[in-house]
Amino acid sequence: MLKSRRNEILVAMVLIAPFVAVYGWLFIYPTIQMVRLSFTNAPLIGAGDWIGIDNYVRLFTDRIFKTAVWNTLYFVILTVIPGTAVALVIALMVSRLRGWLQAIVLAAFFLPFILPVTVVYLIWWWVFDPQFGIAQYIIEPIVGQPVSVWRRPDWFLPMAALVTVWWTNGFSILLFLAGLRNISSEIYEAAALDGASRWQRFRRITWPLIWPVTALCLTIQLILQLKIFDQVYLFSLGGRTNTTMVLVQYIYEQAFVHNKGGYGATIAVALFVIVVAVSVLQYQALRARGAR
Repeated sequence: MLKSRRNEILVAMVLIAPFVAVYGWLFIYPTIQMVRLSFTNAPLIGAGDWIGIDNYVRLFTDRIFKTAVWNTLYFVILTVIPGTAVALVIALMVSRLRGWLQAIVLAAFFLPFILPVTVVYLIWWWVFDPQFGIAQYIIEPIVGQPVSVWRRPDWFLPMAALVTVWWTNGFSILLFLAGLRNISSEIYEAAALDGASRWQRFRRITWPLIWPVTALCLTIQLILQLKIFDQVYLFSLGGRTNTTMVLVQYIYEQAFVHNKGGYGATIAVALFVIVVAVSVLQYQALRARGAR
């Protein structure tokens, strides 16, 4: 039995060895190098001098870094929970359809998810154009004049969040639909016979049974939106980038524009810590909610 156990362990190690090697090469080693680089004043390419924690001391006094942290967290607040809620509502509506109509409606909601970010950027740049954008027919009666939303810091992140929810919600909708289809119709029929209303059925049956899917969608969206870059970078081209700066954009600016690889790595380490900390906190909160 001992020999058989050893053989099983050996086979398991052989099978997982390729994954461990690739994971270590593509993730663990670059992470270690990033941390090491953050303690130097190295340029983007080439070696630098060891300066200890100077980059981290600078980080805590960097006004733009603080702005980038706040903008990133603000963007997360605008997108993660609202986007997940919208995806759930859409999935509930789509699940009531049948046949080809359901397929067409689902395809319409999922189509934006497969678009490249440049196409999304052009579409919404035209939509919000202050001269001929169709969104100005809604904005102008409310504000009193056309608004260049991508040049107004107070409008920029909320509108970028709106674009992001529209762009990324298709995947969450699919996850919610998969969860809804796993709920037996017999449960709803029994609840209807007992006189339960639609709200009671959602609250007592649907919501608890799709909570694992909800937690998954929230976690995926949280990690994705903490790493937001493409939309903010493209929509802020030629604008006031410092006021709308997010963390990944600041890493790009320091490392690739100003050739400060060491300081860019320091910001990347800070982002890594924020992602891990916020993800763990959210996981614990969702786990506590699911255990009730």
